[in-house]
Amino acid sequence: MAVTKSLRLTPGMILRMLADAILIQVALLSALALRLFALILLTDPATAPEIETYVRSYFSAYCNTAWPLTAVCLIVFYLNGFYTFGRYYQGRYKALVVTQAVSLSYLLFGFLSFFFAGSIQVPRDVLVLAWLLSVLLLVGARVWTIVWARVVHPEREAEARARRGGQRHVLVIGGAGYIGSALVPKLLAHGHHVRLLDILLFGEAPIKDFADHPHLDIIRGDFRHVENVAEAMRDVDAVIHLGAIVGDPACSLDEDLTIDINLSATRMVAELARRSGVERFIFASTCSVYGACDGVLDERSRVKPISLYGDTKLASERVLHNLANERFQPTILRFATIYGLSGRTRFDLVVNLLAAKARLDGEISIFGGDQWRPFVHVDDAATAILLTLEAPLELIGNQVFNVGSNEQNYTIRQIGEMVQQRVVEAKVTVSDNSGDRRNYRVDFSKLRNTLGFTPQWTVSRGIEQVLEAIANGEVVDYRDARYSNVKFLSEEGTSRLARNNWARQLIQELANQ
Repeated sequence: MAVTKSLRLTPGMILRMLADAILIQVALLSALALRLFALILLTDPATAPEIETYVRSYFSAYCNTAWPLTAVCLIVFYLNGFYTFGRYYQGRYKALVVTQAVSLSYLLFGFLSFFFAGSIQVPRDVLVLAWLLSVLLLVGARVWTIVWARVVHPEREAEARARRGGQRHVLVIGGAGYIGSALVPKLLAHGHHVRLLDILLFGEAPIKDFADHPHLDIIRGDFRHVENVAEAMRDVDAVIHLGAIVGDPACSLDEDLTIDINLSATRMVAELARRSGVERFIFASTCSVYGACDGVLDERSRVKPISLYGDTKLASERVLHNLANERFQPTILRFATIYGLSGRTRFDLVVNLLAAKARLDGEISIFGGDQWRPFVHVDDAATAILLTLEAPLELIGNQVFNVGSNEQNYTIRQIGEMVQQRVVEAKVTVSDNSGDRRNYRVDFSKLRNTLGFTPQWTVSRGIEQVLEAIANGEVVDYRDARYSNVKFLSEEGTSRLARNNWARQLIQELANQ
């Protein structure tokens, strides 16, 4: 097992800074050499001995200028997001951003030269020429990087993957979570090389059964931090983004934090993936985007979430659609309500919760009961992701799929009745007061017809699985905070972060549609 934690200054950042420093040196040396060459051509042969003086003078000018100019440039470049992949730097106007940063650097250097004229002496025309050459070299390097990422790198990756028999290098963000801990072992079993990026809030227990696999690289880091994501995304050809605060109660604890994690970080991750030439990007969304509706809904149905969790997921979907182009075609998977056991099982979901309460408390508490929900086992959810990863890109690129099965649309009351059939001594209590107004039945035909997805689990089997885990002592106290997102975040606390105005504005626009 390789567990690492990315530092603020990563090796990739250092290499990019070194490359820029070399280009600045080349630009300055070239400007000095061109001016010296022009002087030699214009100098009277009778005064040729003065050429040696010129050379010494120019060499001295280079030595005195090179290090402060390079330092100023690198500081300005860093502040403009060159090495942390800032949003504007990654945008379509990258060449303009680079030109502005180089221009600002030379202006600052010129300002410093005015105050330190005794130690920094360089002809003004050399400085102007060095600025022009720096712009050309630095912009040209970025253009070449983009061409390489979009044309050369995908071809080489495709050839390498063909030699590997179709195996991929996959980054799983949130790979130690509920779905991720069920997905990663499937990816490894299919021969894929996996890099797992997770903050590991719950420790390494969710991934202990496969942590030592030779094809698994574990990076302990926060996917909100661009340097962690950039390092984790190195040399991968597929990204599976499962990272999020999941569930309405957990999301409502700190709305700013939820927006930052579920939406702002998703956009940053997707922009990095597109810039890096990642071929496949699979995003975990939710059927909660449908909100409340009495009809049966498919991927073309109107979406109207009624919770912050659904809002952030729908807004993220829109961000991904806006980023899509001919080479970056994300796939969005809208998961039904998950149930069943994985490496990081949750008991804040209805099937698992009602089964545990029935066995341990002798009570099945139902709030409302007439709300429809679609359900899918966590193992089947992981299988759907695997099928999507391995499907031809023309089938899944820039597509939305509901993940579940038509046979597993149930009301909450029906779930309670299925639990009572297996724990007959449990008492059913029904309350009309339900704070969760979501109500939707979902059609999953598209996933079945396109990828041949057929769930192997039923809700009944999932209830049995939970009851067996309790009977075997695998689960002792379902109320433990590690089994609940909202309890864990409440007890451990959440960090207050700066508001993301653009993200809030996007969510408000969706709400007004």
